Amino acid sequence: VQLQASGGGLVQAGGSLRLSCAASGRTFTWYGMGWFRQAPGKERYFVAAISRNGRYTYYADSVKGRFTISRDNAKNMVFLQMDSLKPEDTAVYYCAADFGGSGPPTPEEYDYWGQGTLVTVSS
Repeated sequence: VQLQASGGGLVQAGGSLRLSCAASGRTFTWYGMGWFRQAPGKERYFVAAISRNGRYTYYADSVKGRFTISRDNAKNMVFLQMDSLKPEDTAVYYCAADFGGSGPPTPEEYDYWGQGTLVTVSS
């Protein structure tokens, strides 16, 4: 499956952004979907994940209550609504697909990755 992330940009602290990830090439409902982020010089960290049918969602503690992951299986899309953004949220955000899974928190379990979209939060 091919993944294309978009929606990043520059926003002030306290603001909002909505990231989108478009999937193509395989049956979208076979995949649990996740969002990860990587700041300069740091490892890639789990942000949020959603199960194949969208019923279950998972969040990193650092974003819980501020970010919301969702998916539209009819449109082969997954979204990450980011509210109350903080400067420490600045990173490249990646969407990823986990074949047959529920969206685990470890990047090694994902099979496909998008190219990333940069989110910069100014203080």
